[in-house]
Amino acid sequence: MSALSPIPLLRLDPGIPVPTRAHAGDAGVDLCTTEDVILEPGERVLVGTGVAVALPVGTVGLIHPRSGLAAKTGLSVVNTPGTVDAGYRGEIKVCLINHDPRTRIELRRGDRIAQLLVQRVELVDFVEVDQLDDTTRGAGGYGSSGGHASLGAETDGASRATGGEA
Repeated sequence: MSALSPIPLLRLDPGIPVPTRAHAGDAGVDLCTTEDVILEPGERVLVGTGVAVALPVGTVGLIHPRSGLAAKTGLSVVNTPGTVDAGYRGEIKVCLINHDPRTRIELRRGDRIAQLLVQRVELVDFVEVDQLDDTTRGAGGYGSSGGHASLGAETDGASRATGGEA
């Protein structure tokens, strides 16, 4: 697989660092917040990162939580992973949530809040058919493969909570 060319990045806020890797081999680059934010338990907020990018067609930017913040404070990305499409040219924003049930999270301008991974994607088309081919899994949805006592011995693929995949 050939390496991607450097991706054009527009710094919209000169006071915020350009996204960088913490270590040379890291998959993602760290995104920073452009504002001071306090998230109460259960609260969510949309924050800017001060950057816009021009991803090439055939790639996607995926915004993931930073694992240390998630483990230590409960800070996560609401729609993880967030998606930055190749045609989008606006500021990258991150919808954060405080999952901690008791403690508020204070973020300061310039804090690293999430990570951006750029990956190649297949741009597929779909064709409508009258029927799909049979597989051993069939329509087995949430929990149908077992592996945990709470999933029980369901064999019809139905989820207890939803009646199937949503």
